[in-house]
Amino acid sequence: MDFPHALRERRTRRRLSQLDLALRAGTTQRHLSFIESGRSAPGRNIVVRLAESLELPLRERNELLLAAGYAPAYPESSLDDPALAPVRTAIDHILNFADWARHILERIGHLPELRAELAQYVPELEPPAGHLGFAVPLHLRTSCGSLCLMTTVTTFATAVDVTLAELKLEAFLPADQVTAEILQSARNASTSPASQGPVDHVRPA
Repeated sequence: MDFPHALRERRTRRRLSQLDLALRAGTTQRHLSFIESGRSAPGRNIVVRLAESLELPLRERNELLLAAGYAPAYPESSLDDPALAPVRTAIDHILNFADWARHILERIGHLPELRAELAQYVPELEPPAGHLGFAVPLHLRTSCGSLCLMTTVTTFATAVDVTLAELKLEAFLPADQVTAEILQSARNASTSPASQGPVDHVRPA
């Protein structure tokens, strides 16, 4: 696919007009029109800006650069690469929670290659009876005891302000009474006067 067609296809997929994309990328609609019609050859910087403005995944940004005749800007490393050792450690830490790991894999089912690669790190475990694939609790061992948490994402459905409409708040909440009591005790301890150090009392003159 040539660059003009590739750019136009991605812009249309995101339902952006030429003017919308031009404003996001810091260029003019006329210039963008020339690029999409093949009348103007884009420089590397404008290709990168257009890809960023379209909020493309890194793989698609590289594809757009290649279509324009430029080398990819974003490296693609194997998980075995020594430079990604911290990443493998983080993945191993997360995926050691078998139930949580299965939940993560189900959430990325639309990315089959990534799912297949990550599945190699997940221990074999049959889903329990009645497993639905959502509201999977996260179990953590802490110095205060074992915590059972569930995650929630809150959005403002009736917002009429752009900023508020795009705001999402993620929180971890106790999934059982024991966890709720542990967290409440920890909160009480952190807000008690004894935990806040000495307080100087000032007497009025």
